[in-house]
Amino acid sequence: MKKITSYIFVGLTLAAGLCSSCNKKSKDGRTDTYSSGAISFVSDESFSPIIEEERDIFQRDYPQAKVTPHYTNESDAINQLLSGKTWLAFTSRNFKPSELKSLQDKTYRPVALKLAYDALAFIVHKQSNDTLLSTKDIENIMTGKVTKWAQLFKGSKQGNITVVFDNPKSSTVHYIEDSILHGRPITNPNVVAVKKTEEVIKYVEQNPGSIGIIGNNWLNDKRDSSNLTFNKAIRVMSLSRIHPATASSSRKPYQYYIYNGEYPLIRTIYALLNDPRQGLPWGFAHFIEGPKGQRIVMKAGLLPVLGNINVRNVNVSE
Repeated sequence: MKKITSYIFVGLTLAAGLCSSCNKKSKDGRTDTYSSGAISFVSDESFSPIIEEERDIFQRDYPQAKVTPHYTNESDAINQLLSGKTWLAFTSRNFKPSELKSLQDKTYRPVALKLAYDALAFIVHKQSNDTLLSTKDIENIMTGKVTKWAQLFKGSKQGNITVVFDNPKSSTVHYIEDSILHGRPITNPNVVAVKKTEEVIKYVEQNPGSIGIIGNNWLNDKRDSSNLTFNKAIRVMSLSRIHPATASSSRKPYQYYIYNGEYPLIRTIYALLNDPRQGLPWGFAHFIEGPKGQRIVMKAGLLPVLGNINVRNVNVSE
């Protein structure tokens, strides 16, 4: 007998509205326009899958444009923007008031565009049966109050919990410190920071007692257009705002649970602009904000900021 599982599928309807704007004559030696030329930009590395998809389609649509990414951690990306080394940065936070004032004092006009909503996913080894966490559990793990799996799941034989981040200065670390620890630093002695998200996934695959924390745009099986299938090399934990976590109170980072706010760890992806000419950095950022860019966001398993969201039930035979 086939098992029929019901899922909630999130769809998107968008109205056309991408600005095709104002190519201004260069006064500073730059030759890029809103839709042509060559520029580089910076991004937190955890957003690289969605940025690469957007970049690929943008350059197909505008063959005279070349946008080159430099993937780094969020702190360095913002510092490069503030120091004038780049005109565009993709981050998980808006400008701080002090950063805005600093740029405005230099006669710049900094702008922040909201592009998408992402979720932080907690991943474990594919053979792990311990897959429920509350936000209180996460706080206790990050502060070192909980260091062993048996403290969370009675009888667990997984031993010590090792927490794996993509980078010590990444947006992932900042989110945990700001939103879970309310400004306090992570003090768990069993924390590992690698260099990029791909290495987090590999670490979890090879270390059964570990928990990796990654953006959910790294999870989706690209063959599944419904965004209901996660990477089968690892298991994705279900998270709950209620403590202790139960199966009924916990949610995985599916689009629908980002959409209705039931998933507890949701962040915003921003394009931070500091381009006085409103050239190609603006063109690329507004492309992602526009209809085609928002459809790419949707297909990647994130939630677009713009557009009418359509929700329907989908039955899947297993």
